Amino acid sequence: MKTLKNQTLLYDDDCPLCKVYTSGFIKSGMLDENGKKPYCQLSSEEESFIDVQRASNEIALVDNENKTVIYGIDSLLTVLGFSFPWMQKIGNITPVKYFLKKLYSFISYNRKVIIPGKINKNIKLQCIPEFSFKYRILFIIFIVFTSSYIFHHFKNQFSVLEIFFSQIFVLILQGFLLFKFSKEIILNYLGNFAVSIFCGSLLLIPFLFIKSIFEIPLIIQNLYVIAISIFVLIDIYRRILIIKYNF
Repeated sequence: MKTLKNQTLLYDDDCPLCKVYTSGFIKSGMLDENGKKPYCQLSSEEESFIDVQRASNEIALVDNENKTVIYGIDSLLTVLGFSFPWMQKIGNITPVKYFLKKLYSFISYNRKVIIPGKINKNIKLQCIPEFSFKYRILFIIFIVFTSSYIFHHFKNQFSVLEIFFSQIFVLILQGFLLFKFSKEIILNYLGNFAVSIFCGSLLLIPFLFIKSIFEIPLIIQNLYVIAISIFVLIDIYRRILIIKYNF
């Protein structure tokens, strides 16, 4: 594995996914030992040539010798492409790169909703992405439709669209109940609520697999659904405590 030296990825220390793949680059030898650094530990010198706001939205790859920076999917393709040139060639094909950029933005702008983190006011620099109305709405719709598809297979007397629109109705109703708050707060809350529902739907998948093999009594199915419902409520409450929205 070829090592890309004197290059440092600035990652979100509160994002488990960011920690995993940046550590993976170093363990695999793609980056040297100094190949990653938490965004919150940026020095004054680094702040002078790094676009701090953009680096909070898109992971930045800093060239420590030339003091240059690339961001987002370009930084990841550079790291991967140094060891696997074919990846960078494919990734730079116009339609492929367009798709990768949109996918990256979709995940990055919603990462604090997928896994919420507490805001530490004692830290000057915090890797918090800008609020994107477009990507938040798309995220909520994607999550709700995916969970609706799973719920449909559990209770197949209802169509996917019926379940989807019933969940959207609940989200809109909650949005009206929170009308006095800002658009960002409302969509952050609804995003967290949707993720909790999605996690609950994922817990149905192993049950659906077992159900396809063995006959499960209706009472067991109902108890399992009740248990998942309790889990979802607890997770929503946990998320509200983390993001500190006092409703």
